[in-house]
Amino acid sequence: MRVLLADSLSDSVLVKLALGKCIVENRPELKGDSLTQALRDFKPQVLVVRSTKVTAADISASSSLELVVRAGAGYDNIDVSTASGSGVFVANCPGKNAAAVAELTIGLILSLDRSLPDNVLDARSGMWNKEKYGEANGVKGKTLGVIGLGSIGKEVIKRAKGLEMSIVAWSRSLTEEMASELGVQKVGSPREVAAQADIVSLHVASSPETKNMADASFFAAMKPGAFFINTTRADVVDEAEMVKCISEKGIRVGLDVFSNEPTIKSGPFEHSLASNPSVYLTHHIGASTEQAQEAIAEEAGRIILKYAQSGEVPNCVNLAKLSPANHQLTVRHLDKVGVLARVLKEMSIASWNVQEMENVVFDEAKAACAYIRFDGTPDAKVVEKIAALDDILAVSLIRL
Repeated sequence: MRVLLADSLSDSVLVKLALGKCIVENRPELKGDSLTQALRDFKPQVLVVRSTKVTAADISASSSLELVVRAGAGYDNIDVSTASGSGVFVANCPGKNAAAVAELTIGLILSLDRSLPDNVLDARSGMWNKEKYGEANGVKGKTLGVIGLGSIGKEVIKRAKGLEMSIVAWSRSLTEEMASELGVQKVGSPREVAAQADIVSLHVASSPETKNMADASFFAAMKPGAFFINTTRADVVDEAEMVKCISEKGIRVGLDVFSNEPTIKSGPFEHSLASNPSVYLTHHIGASTEQAQEAIAEEAGRIILKYAQSGEVPNCVNLAKLSPANHQLTVRHLDKVGVLARVLKEMSIASWNVQEMENVVFDEAKAACAYIRFDGTPDAKVVEKIAALDDILAVSLIRL
């Protein structure tokens, strides 16, 4: 298995893949056209990235590409639509950075409450201002609103409970039973979270459904002087409305992600939010702890080796949950060479598009049973032709 690493990963993944007999090209500097060219030249079966963008041109550059692994949870930096249309699997490493992002979230909350960055900057510049910085409210007893209850949201809740905070939460998947288990109050919408919480923290995935989830009505619902935290993705927030809320309602903001974020690792930086005294920006470092990176590297290696050994893709994100198949043909047959090929030929002639297929073999390998789900117009004559083929024991057709 040929693997191209186009981002910095822990050396442990190199060791793991070498032990699995993979041929690895470690090129963490690859971006843009250089990545596209490397895919053409190296012809990997697997591409691994963290923040590096994987475009349609990249996916099309090598016909040998079979799998793209995102070494992290989100995968909006990958053109999943093109990958799906090209038969390329996309997998991610969910939950492995959850503790790291949750720790940063709590760090931003405490930083806002105690004005920690400003404390440090004033001290470094020779300014002593205990009177100003000694006016924090404290977070004990405050209400934290958590929006999104994946791995990260749940880890944030655990840590907030240690700070003796009350918690209201919303997620599409949140049930009353789950809320009881987590020890949170379930509310009906993100806007209700915003209205009830002293501190709001976003932990939803980036998707068309979550784009600008924190919009004008959301910020209008927030309490004056509340804290707003985003460690997920920039596009879930309408930044213009957020800035307006800072000005009009005095909210304070902690962000690890924001619009027009630099793509370089280091260099000059300017952003209107960076100069806003009510905003604390961090450098998109939510997952950047040694513990998290080791866990992600371990998971990326596991996915690749599992695929190399069995063809199975753990954590695959681009398989259809429900195929267009509208009928199932069940074929019991003798376990001989060419039997299913003859069945599939008849289905092809009938323009039945096979979507899913499974073939199970009975003890002693004398007979087997194939379950073939397809999209097409049923025809009794086709079923009769298949039933009449050599080595067919029985055939049945049902509508799904």
